[in-house]
Amino acid sequence: MAVVEATIFQIAGYQNSGKTTFIKKLLEQLQKSNLSVVTLKHHGHGGKPDFQDGKDSHQHLKAGAVASLVEGDGHLLLHAERKMWSLPEKLQLLSFFQPDIILIEGHKREPYPKAVLIRTRDDLDLLMKLENSKVIFFWDKELMNETKEYQGLKKFTINDPEGLKWLVNYLSFKK
Repeated sequence: MAVVEATIFQIAGYQNSGKTTFIKKLLEQLQKSNLSVVTLKHHGHGGKPDFQDGKDSHQHLKAGAVASLVEGDGHLLLHAERKMWSLPEKLQLLSFFQPDIILIEGHKREPYPKAVLIRTRDDLDLLMKLENSKVIFFWDKELMNETKEYQGLKKFTINDPEGLKWLVNYLSFKK
C-alpha cells in the first residue's frame, strides 16, 4: 500500500460536540489558503451512510472539500463494500485526490494529531483518553478558564477566530 503524503489531522469530540460545523469553518479557511483538503467521516450511527443535502459529507463538499468519504458498518459512500474498512485503507482511497490535508471526523482513538472539542464538563474525560491532541476548543469560556493545563495544549473557545487562525497556521506549516 502506498504512503499517504498528505497532512492528516483529526477533529475529535463526542456526539453533538460541533465537529461538522467546526470542520466546515475550517474548510472555508483552508480553501482561502489554497490548500486542497479532503475529509473522512466515520459514520458511527450504524447502517449504510447516506449522501443527501444536509448530511455531514454533503456539507463538507459544499464547504470546499475536494472529496469526502463516509464509512459506516463497513460500507463506504463510494458503494464499495467489504466486511470492514481500516482507517489506512480509507486514507489510501483519499490519497487518490492528492490533497494537501486530510481531515478526519471520528476515529478519535487513532494516533493522528487532533483538535478536541469540549462542549460540557462531562466531555473533559476525553482529554485523558486521546493521544496526540494539539489544541482544545471549548464551548464554555468559563470551563476553559477553570480547566487546568493539559500537557501545554493550546486552548480556545469554539467561536474564537484566533483559534481557527492558529489551526490553519498549524496545518499550513505541517504541509
